[in-house]
Amino acid sequence: MTSTAFVRTTLAMLLIGASILMGVVGSTIWLADRSNQLFLNIVEERNVRRVAADLMSAVQDAETGQRGYLLTLDESFLRPYQDAIGRIAVLQSALEDAAQPLPERGRNLPELRQHIAVKLDELAETVALADAQEQQAAVAIVLAERGKQAMDAIRRILGSIISESDIAVRAEIDRQIATSARLRLFAALSAVFMIPVVGGAIYLVGRHIRDLQAAQQETASLNASLEQKVTERTEDVMRANQEIQRFAYIVTHDLRAPLVNVMGFTSELEASLRALQNYVLADDKPVSEQDIIDARAAASEDLPEAIEFIRSSTRKMDALINAILKISRDGRRQLRPERIDLRELVEQTADTVQHQIAETGGSVEVAMDVPPVVSDRLSLEQILGNLLDNAVKYGHPDRPISIKIRARTEGPRLVRIEIEDNGRGIAPEDHERIFELFRRSGQQDRAGEGIGLAHVRSLARNLGGEITVSSKLGAGATFILRLPVDLSHIMRTMQR
Repeated sequence: MTSTAFVRTTLAMLLIGASILMGVVGSTIWLADRSNQLFLNIVEERNVRRVAADLMSAVQDAETGQRGYLLTLDESFLRPYQDAIGRIAVLQSALEDAAQPLPERGRNLPELRQHIAVKLDELAETVALADAQEQQAAVAIVLAERGKQAMDAIRRILGSIISESDIAVRAEIDRQIATSARLRLFAALSAVFMIPVVGGAIYLVGRHIRDLQAAQQETASLNASLEQKVTERTEDVMRANQEIQRFAYIVTHDLRAPLVNVMGFTSELEASLRALQNYVLADDKPVSEQDIIDARAAASEDLPEAIEFIRSSTRKMDALINAILKISRDGRRQLRPERIDLRELVEQTADTVQHQIAETGGSVEVAMDVPPVVSDRLSLEQILGNLLDNAVKYGHPDRPISIKIRARTEGPRLVRIEIEDNGRGIAPEDHERIFELFRRSGQQDRAGEGIGLAHVRSLARNLGGEITVSSKLGAGATFILRLPVDLSHIMRTMQR
């Protein structure tokens, strides 16, 4: 482990430990706040229940005092009756205040107020009749059950409030117990996580010491092989310079050809334009028969032909420039190494051309037993896609397309992928030429600009690999792709 990695890992361990502590503190605060809120909810529910029970008791006391007075006309029953009547109004107001934080408890309070008003009116009316010695009339009002119905409604509403409050209190108590259990569990888990963090920090220190010793040994080994690496890098630079020179020659040669055509046919346009000018701009001057013939020939043949050749040449230049830009963009793209299952990637790519192969009665065989590699997925997909497209595109017209894809390891650092087809094949003298930009070989009966294999070689080299071909004309071709098993290791080496 490098010093930078050690520092980063140590800081990461400290951050993890701090995060766990902050989590414990934050969770404790949150759970404490939640516990406090649950306690307040219990207090509010209990307060509503208490006031509702007191109100129920007051209404019942008033009714008991009324019934006793009506039956006996004993004024001693009026004292509890009057005390209860005085408490009902106060308790009604207290119940409404207590239910404000709990809207679900106060939803039936307007109805309760109406029933209490009816009951109080019935109580007051019957007591007043009893005071006037009209006891039978008072009893008749009681027997009419107007007060009984109101009292039943009062009991129902207040009983519902009391019952719902009891249920809510039990639920809040259960939540309080669960919250306490979560707090204990979180504290235990935090302790469990802290043990690995502390142990990991101790382990990292010991490992860093071992890594320092290993780094010293590796430095000595690197110094011993430094001269060889310098030689290899020099050879790479020389090959790169040769590629640049060859690329510059190809680009200037292929771009110059359509440019020369444009220049030549521009002269043709000028000659044709003069013939038209002699005819069109003659004004009142007589026009010779030859001028008319030349103007007609320019308008019907020379100008369209020159314009078409210029258009064709500019299209050719545009295609060449776009091809150059495509390779340039791929060369500048940031590689993203990732773990790739080669069999899965090859099978997915082969699926894209399977229908074309099936139309010829052909097949694709995949035989590979290699471990996953670390490389750039997009580049590998483009390489395999180009090679398979070419195998289909240049298949032999007299036989079904057959493609065989194999892979095996070459030493500890390379993987070898072979894509074999039974197509037209490539002449030996063209084995290197086909990888050059804008170069094609064999019969030119397929559309193309000659950039596919040049693009493939550019991508392969960007991945730290190489591609070659083994083929005979008419006997198919085998493209051999060699890639590093771990591209990230190559990238780190190049950054040193």
